[in-house]
Amino acid sequence: MRVLQNDTTAQGTLEGHVTVTIADIWKAYKFLKPLIHHTSLAPSRTFREMTGADIYLKAEHMQRSGSFKVRGAGYKISRLPQESYAAGVIAASAGNHAQGVAIAAAQHHIPCTIVMPENAPLAKVTATQGYGAQVVLYGATYDDAYQRCVELQQESGATFIHAFDDPDVIAGQGTLALEMLNDLPDADAIIVPIGGGGLISGIAIAARALKPDITIIGVQAAGAASCRSSLDSGSIQTLPAVNTIADGIAVKRPGALTYSIIERLVDDVVLVDDEAIINAVLLLMERSKMLVEGAGAAALAALLSGVVKMPGKKVLVPLTGGNIDINLVSRFIEHGLASAGRYFVIHTRLTDRPGELMRMLGIISEMRINVIDVRYQRISSRLPIMQREETITLETRNREQCDELLRRLRADGYLVEEAQTLY
Repeated sequence: MRVLQNDTTAQGTLEGHVTVTIADIWKAYKFLKPLIHHTSLAPSRTFREMTGADIYLKAEHMQRSGSFKVRGAGYKISRLPQESYAAGVIAASAGNHAQGVAIAAAQHHIPCTIVMPENAPLAKVTATQGYGAQVVLYGATYDDAYQRCVELQQESGATFIHAFDDPDVIAGQGTLALEMLNDLPDADAIIVPIGGGGLISGIAIAARALKPDITIIGVQAAGAASCRSSLDSGSIQTLPAVNTIADGIAVKRPGALTYSIIERLVDDVVLVDDEAIINAVLLLMERSKMLVEGAGAAALAALLSGVVKMPGKKVLVPLTGGNIDINLVSRFIEHGLASAGRYFVIHTRLTDRPGELMRMLGIISEMRINVIDVRYQRISSRLPIMQREETITLETRNREQCDELLRRLRADGYLVEEAQTLY
């Protein structure tokens, strides 16, 4: 996939002579430096022990607006001609680009409209409105919102700020690589989440110029693998649908400019499923005390799941966003605890007489297992008379304790099964 550059002039090109060079990224860096945070880069002993790689987490979820998107949006808007200010700017976004555009527009006192998917996280919608933007909710995905945004732009004459397929946006996002490689110049690899490809394009241009032999790997959600599909086909493909909890990278089609850069400068693009992403989000919360959204944790998910293996290598992992809906956090936690065997739901049938449930709960108590919820059903055509069904939700230590409980209960004569999900 990749063609290595022979000098330090790595750049992205597209028909029509659109280019992004390392000089463009340095120019963006000089402009943005006083306006944004130089977020911390720290090694993680926990994740080194889990993966064998020396993982350095770039805390871009602590950036202004809660994501890297403020870099590209801020630089793009700074380069608009002043005569365009009156008509304002407009953008389509799943949420993070929206906030970056809204912040930059407010700094320049420019009217701002953002079109977001109807299911965009409430935290992102509220924050975007809080920065002064008018928010229009439309469609189920970023791509639906994008189409509506194009229509509104034609009606209003506002300047469209693309979320990823724009040379100034790419240059702004590339400043993240300059920071990371300044802090860790001997890094062996960079793992980067991919939605439309703006971030990895900017990072790839900068990293190839500064360190030509560095390994660059992109990560997409398996349910939104538009870039991987395009690379496999040899041309840009549009997915019929996307389905992932990582809303920030749920994009049906990569950009034309970003695809051309990824195809030439990125070593590989891999896929991770939602389970791996949720696990990474939860581990960041529990072990690193970091609240990161699904898209922001995708790169770490690739390492933790073993999709990417880099034992002994120094690996840069940008945590690209932290704008996660609190309601989704609770669902992640519940799902993750269940997957780890720390929530356990059993289903059993008992004789409908006093003391039967108490006898079963006695065994559960002996094993130091906490009961969270008990629900029963006694009226059903499927149940023999004088019997009832019980569904009991438990708080357990791990999967081993769950299996031991099933053995104990069955040894005492209970017909008990782990509750199953309906498919």
